[in-house]
Amino acid sequence: MAQRPHLDLDNYLPYLINRVGSAIAEIYTGDILSPLGISLDMWRVLAALSNNGEQRQIDLVSNTSIDVSTMSRLVTRMVRQGLVTRNRSKTSSREVVIALTAKGRTQADGLIPIAKKLEVTAVGGLSPKDLAVVKRALKRMYANLTNGRGNPR
Repeated sequence: MAQRPHLDLDNYLPYLINRVGSAIAEIYTGDILSPLGISLDMWRVLAALSNNGEQRQIDLVSNTSIDVSTMSRLVTRMVRQGLVTRNRSKTSSREVVIALTAKGRTQADGLIPIAKKLEVTAVGGLSPKDLAVVKRALKRMYANLTNGRGNPR
């Protein structure tokens, strides 16, 4: 009888990455974001805008790995909550530019230190050198999976 394929989940990298991501998302969403009425995707948009300034919506899609239709609905919700503005680009009437409002900036500024503390907790026990290796490896894997374009193959 042929041996069945075996997958050791405890050593399967995609499974391990998913578990870490799920744990971080659960802690950050449940304990911090939900009481503020902010979803994890909304946080990603706030963080991307805080980090990079106003962006075309299509660039925000790429920078957050949120799909186009979800991003459109998300931005509409965030505009209603007063967190972002959505305006036509000055250079192209077909492009939409998203920017933080003062309220959105305040939310992002308040959440960033909490996100950093969560990262410190998550990487506890790793040396700075090991942490640099992990981050470099994760960036390389993401590039491998997205063919360097920010879009899954």
